[in-house]
Amino acid sequence: MTRPPASTADLADGRRRRGQDNRARIVAAMMEIVHSGDVAPSAEQVAARADVGLRTVFRHFQDMDSLYREIAAVVSVEVRGVLERPLKGQTWQDRLIERLGRFAVAYEKMGPYKRAADVFRHRSKFLGADYANLVREQREILEREVPADVVRDRDRFEAIVLLLSFEVWSRLRNEQDLTPRRAQAVIEATLRTLITPSHD
Repeated sequence: MTRPPASTADLADGRRRRGQDNRARIVAAMMEIVHSGDVAPSAEQVAARADVGLRTVFRHFQDMDSLYREIAAVVSVEVRGVLERPLKGQTWQDRLIERLGRFAVAYEKMGPYKRAADVFRHRSKFLGADYANLVREQREILEREVPADVVRDRDRFEAIVLLLSFEVWSRLRNEQDLTPRRAQAVIEATLRTLITPSHD
């Protein structure tokens, strides 16, 4: 039995699905390469990992900066899923320690991509703005978590913000070569000296 010829709409739909599949493969390939430790992969490397032509990469992404933009959106969804889960602690101190654990998970997820983005941040308006947003959002989260009088105690609050920053986490994990468990324990021990009731 002869199959009827495909309609124009069917052909367009097929091309659209192939395009969406190729785009997803390119993003996944870039994320795999970066996660493996190569912070500055070339478009050729991405094309080879995704098993698509180089022209296909640039058909979907005008340049590598736009590809990083797509990856940032994917990672952002994962990170927000971690950060937005309700906290269970009874006191603000308990919730802040719990928040440290959430940040630790988020920083582990975003770490490889953050280091890759840092390579290009000086020449990318998007990546510079994206990092500024991350810093602002982290600060806003902490301002909501701690009492107003702690926020007004500028030295104390700034120390809390610093301790829970990505930079401190990255330093402990990479330069000081601590495991995630040890890094979290070091930060928690220091954080507790700032939030114990004797300070209130």
